[in-house]
Amino acid sequence: MANDWKAPVYQPPGQFAPPVAKRRRAWPWVLGIVALLLIAVAGIGIAAVIVIPNIMRSAQNAENVNTNSGRDLNANRSSNANTNANSFVVNENKNENANANTNANTQLGTEAPSDSDQVLSDLTDLEKEWTEANFSADKRKLARILADDYVGTQDGNIQGKADYLRDIKPDKTVKDWELKDLKLSLKGDRATLNGKMRLEREGQDEDLLLQFTDKFVWRDGRWQAVASEVSQVK
Repeated sequence: MANDWKAPVYQPPGQFAPPVAKRRRAWPWVLGIVALLLIAVAGIGIAAVIVIPNIMRSAQNAENVNTNSGRDLNANRSSNANTNANSFVVNENKNENANANTNANTQLGTEAPSDSDQVLSDLTDLEKEWTEANFSADKRKLARILADDYVGTQDGNIQGKADYLRDIKPDKTVKDWELKDLKLSLKGDRATLNGKMRLEREGQDEDLLLQFTDKFVWRDGRWQAVASEVSQVK
């Protein structure tokens, strides 16, 4: 039975064929590169949309600042020039007005009177008005008669205008009064009036005789009292 087995006839091996290599596909790489390019372009576009307006806005703001600064500088210069011009005009107007007022006052006769008789008459009337205002304590009239720098002395007591007006009170004991022996000393816009005043008072048997020296200055077109000194004649 062993001889009955027949082995296959030997055949030489055929020629070896190498395995066929698989061809790689290129289109995924192309798609990837295209996608990257699109992303890069999109990024550049987004950056341009965001950055470029900011750059333009900054440049415009800088230009506006420079323009406004120039305008403000020019405006300030113009304003200063106008202010100086207006000040010059105002000062010129003030000078013209002052000169006009001075000339007008001179023309209206506001210079101190030089006629002694006329000045004596005017000051006599003013003394009478002053005396009546003292007895009635007419502060409004006294404020007009007395100069702001008035100083009065009576029996050694000194009073300014404010004290005079504050302390004055009506005197109803005077029945009659008169001015006597008035004498005038006139020097330019200064005048001194010396005289005596007789007072008749209730409850007194004898009249009271006062001696006074009143000094006046010509201001604002009128005589104003700047000093007075009163003492009793014994």
